[in-house]
Amino acid sequence: MSKLKIINIVGARPNFMKIAPIQRAFEKHANVESKIVHTGQHYDAKMSDVFFNQLELPKPHYYLGIGGGSHTQTTAKIMLEFEKIVADEKPDLVLVVGDVNSTIACTMVAIKMDVPVAHVEAGLRSGDRKMPEEVNRVMTDSVSDYLFVTEQSGMINLAKEGVPDDKIFFVGNVMIDSLIHFREKAGQSMILKDLAIKEKDYILMTMHRPSNVDNEDGLKDILEIIKEAATHKKVIFPIHPRTSNNYKKFGLFEELSNIDNLFLLEPQGYFEFLHLMERAALIITDSGGIQEETTYLQVPCLTFRSSTERPITVDLGTNILLADLNPTTVKNHMINILEGNTRSGIIPPLWDGEAATRITQLLVDSLTKVETPSLV
Repeated sequence: MSKLKIINIVGARPNFMKIAPIQRAFEKHANVESKIVHTGQHYDAKMSDVFFNQLELPKPHYYLGIGGGSHTQTTAKIMLEFEKIVADEKPDLVLVVGDVNSTIACTMVAIKMDVPVAHVEAGLRSGDRKMPEEVNRVMTDSVSDYLFVTEQSGMINLAKEGVPDDKIFFVGNVMIDSLIHFREKAGQSMILKDLAIKEKDYILMTMHRPSNVDNEDGLKDILEIIKEAATHKKVIFPIHPRTSNNYKKFGLFEELSNIDNLFLLEPQGYFEFLHLMERAALIITDSGGIQEETTYLQVPCLTFRSSTERPITVDLGTNILLADLNPTTVKNHMINILEGNTRSGIIPPLWDGEAATRITQLLVDSLTKVETPSLV
């Protein structure tokens, strides 16, 4: 039997953590040949290459180098370049993860070229169609052949949208696969020692969503939140390039830099950031993936989102959703948490480090299935 040829798509940093365990599982399987296409959606070395190296991902077989531009421009450029790869490689399957532009772009190309698509992290819905990620999720799920789900809400959402049961598979969370696999290595990071900060003596912060950092009012609210947090604990803030550029654009970077007790860092590698997450007293963020990681690590998390596509992090986990950047609301929650009134979260079902193994076996079983000839 010839090997199954599968193309894995990565474009943005969260994709790397999701593809890494899948690539490892594929490499262990004798019947699978997998190749990685890196679209280049995140192209800065600090935001891309470090993650690739730490996650032990092989050098991408194809690097498209498509970064920058509008959502439409990025999506269109990826589609044009990926079409050539599919034509040359003739894969048995294209596997996409998450909800970035690379996800929907490569999905559309594969489907139009009659190549099956598997979507990892299917069924997640925030209910907010103004989020580009939400549009990407809905469109990708609507045409994919294999929908691999991380939590119960995904099963419910896909059923409501009329997706046939035989396309939906509850497999667990590949992001947590990476966390479990690399947790020990991340534990050896020297970042806290280098910063001379003790475990649980700091609040970790990330902010990058356009709705929070692309306007002056949002940036000023973040400043006030950091100033308040820094009166209780040290604050470690690895600042996203988008956020940093906007603070400079609105003339607020100097004020940010001069906050006492604030450690303003460059973007961190996966190991360093995982080390910081696990040992924080509290995490303040607007990230999607961090909601999941803090739930597994059972670290308190305040997330600035009006809605979340990962409701299990609120229902079972340690995540508290805040609809806006209101410094007073944040202060109340922060003090409550730092006084020890934290949510007692539990780890969701199948978040056990084996999601990629399940995905691999399901795909191999399905794609190599030989129809039994009719005896009639």
